[in-house]
Amino acid sequence: MNVFERMQSGEVVPFNDPQFYQVGESGIRTTKLLTQYNTTYEPEKLRQLWGELTGKPLDASSYIQIPVFVNHAEFVSIGKNIYINHACTMLAIGKIVIEDDVLIGPKVNLLSEGHPIDQNNRKAMIVKPILIKRNAWIGAGATILPGVTVGENSIVAAGAIVNKDVPDNTVVGGIHAKVIKTIGEDE
Repeated sequence: MNVFERMQSGEVVPFNDPQFYQVGESGIRTTKLLTQYNTTYEPEKLRQLWGELTGKPLDASSYIQIPVFVNHAEFVSIGKNIYINHACTMLAIGKIVIEDDVLIGPKVNLLSEGHPIDQNNRKAMIVKPILIKRNAWIGAGATILPGVTVGENSIVAAGAIVNKDVPDNTVVGGIHAKVIKTIGEDE
């Protein structure tokens, strides 16, 4: 297994691991292509560059505003009819999947990577996937932490920090985000 497969299988991998150079190589490749992406304004060129970044073409119904910041784009999967606003940051080694019909506000952070609490092992990496299900809306400045699933039709309020799964059809907000209401209640 390569270093990414090891991390994605749950292994905590330290920075001095003999395979960790693969993380740097992937990051450099992404940075090179992302620099081009973030200076392009033509929709077809943006889609083509996104396909080069991730290995999966961006559907014509989806749009990602520039600038966007991604460290390892090959681990990002974006569905159809997606809109991602300006300055979204994706730390993606743990994998980020965004299903169809999702809205993501400006300055949202999708962070599938973290570090152990133990100070003796802090430079190791821990990764867990992020899944944003169909028709979710992530408000401006929200942060989704490693291992979180945002449920179908749910809303994450602006500025929320989400460290636990969001059930389908709910609105969450706050730091750390809590259920505010179930969609369909009192409407």
